[in-house]
Amino acid sequence: MKRILSVLLCLCLTALLCAGCGSAPADSGRLKIVATIFPEYEWVKNIVGDAKDVEVSLLLDKGVDLHSFQPTTQDIVRIADCDVFVYIGGESDRWADDVLKDAKNRDMLALNLMEELGAAAKEEEAVEGMEPEKEAQEEEADEIEYDEHIWLSLKNAALLTQRIADRLGEKDEANKAVYQKNAASYIAGLNELDGRYAQTVKEAKQDTLIFADRFPFRYLTDDYGLHYYAAFKGCSAESEASFQTLVFLADKLDSLGLHHLMIIDGSDRKIADAVIETAETKDVEVLTLDSMQSSVGDDDTYLGIMERNLTVLRDALN
Repeated sequence: MKRILSVLLCLCLTALLCAGCGSAPADSGRLKIVATIFPEYEWVKNIVGDAKDVEVSLLLDKGVDLHSFQPTTQDIVRIADCDVFVYIGGESDRWADDVLKDAKNRDMLALNLMEELGAAAKEEEAVEGMEPEKEAQEEEADEIEYDEHIWLSLKNAALLTQRIADRLGEKDEANKAVYQKNAASYIAGLNELDGRYAQTVKEAKQDTLIFADRFPFRYLTDDYGLHYYAAFKGCSAESEASFQTLVFLADKLDSLGLHHLMIIDGSDRKIADAVIETAETKDVEVLTLDSMQSSVGDDDTYLGIMERNLTVLRDALN
């Protein structure tokens, strides 16, 4: 798991933030919003719409995985120069805590979405058959780790879209009505798709997914009462599955009579192929659910990706 950055980087953060953040927007009243990853960037863009004098930018370049992201000097300057900073607030965002704790711009609105989610944030879950993490032995026994993949729930997306709109309206009262109107329209689309997910699961022949991969979809499966088995947790640093894990997943594939095996975007399929080779069932299709942790296409939208995921889910459960 990603931990606190080096002392050298922390010193760099402090120096840059002290120099770059004043008490007012740096661009003559233009509200600058920086969002760390694609899903939250999409939510903010849809909330902002055609609001006047507002600039929204995405921090992580397309193709950069949030779990391995380390901010560059230029990234730090962009944050130091913004008026609103939107980030997930999970394990992979520990670097953001170092940036913000030394910020001298007390007028900056920093939106930690896991904090905004409150009690709906879930602890990381280890289910039967998962590969244990080697570093877990070195962690504090009483340390709670929360699952940061909150954007993979349409219900969370709707809740957080409203929270972001409310907070932006407090920061920028001139555009408050625009934010609320746009948020209501976008939330209607999220709720409509959420309803189709629920109907798909209700009509499905199966209620269990097997991931021969990491599993960042706990929020989604919990939303619709699905069961799952997986090789690793969603943020696991492990990449090699033991023979015991392969056998466990293969046995589940056989005993449940499933003919679909799941992977996430960016997978090399090695574990999936090994599970199929180990299983008695050979008529198995490997399907990919997009976790939006890294790569997205130029024409992609959050709703579009979740729509594609619904099509994959429908195939996997039937």
